[in-house]
Amino acid sequence: IRPVLMETFVQKNRFAGTCYKAANWINVGQTKGRGKLGPPGKISVPIKDVWVYPIDRKFKALLKN
Repeated sequence: IRPVLMETFVQKNRFAGTCYKAANWINVGQTKGRGKLGPPGKISVPIKDVWVYPIDRKFKALLKN
C-alpha cells in the first residue's frame, strides 16, 4: 500500500494558498465550515480551500478500486 494523492486544507481568511498553486497543487473546492462536533447547518469553523496533489498519474483509477 502506498499513497497516490496528497490532500491539504488552507484557511481562506488567513492564507491565499499561493505556495500550493505555485507547486502545481490542484484546488478542488472548499469545506462547508462545519466542524466535526459543530451544530448541524451552521458554520462553526473557518471555511478552508481543499488542495490535492497527485503522486501517481493513475490516481483516479487507483482510487476507484
